[in-house]
Amino acid sequence: MKDITKAKTILESGNTCVLVKGEMSFTSKRNGIVPMVKFLNDEIDLEGFSVADKIVGKAVAMLFVLAKVKEVYAEVLSKTEISVLEANGISYSYKILTDNIINRQGTGLCPMEETVQDIFDCKQAYEKIKVKLASLNISF
Repeated sequence: MKDITKAKTILESGNTCVLVKGEMSFTSKRNGIVPMVKFLNDEIDLEGFSVADKIVGKAVAMLFVLAKVKEVYAEVLSKTEISVLEANGISYSYKILTDNIINRQGTGLCPMEETVQDIFDCKQAYEKIKVKLASLNISF
């Protein structure tokens, strides 16, 4: 079974973010961008992994680039993420394509998307995302 297929299957069992490479896998049931921030913060080597995630926008796409994953499947994918992935040679697939990732209240952009909107450096985005999570009292 291909890594991305395995990741999608594990995602469907109630996870929000799944990374698979061969027999190795990492999963999370936490919402939003927190799983990827935690994996990066814990310095887990994710190079060459395939990722299945519930919602993927530019913010998490930049973290995927930083982690050096090879492919991404998103249940919901924002159009802004596509250019980030393509520019970094990461293949992708999705169930639903949307213009933007909105906040949980449905009143505007997701706060993480706002945080990286004008950032093009993935390391800088990662640092800004951690600061934003801290300001929202979200631990990782």
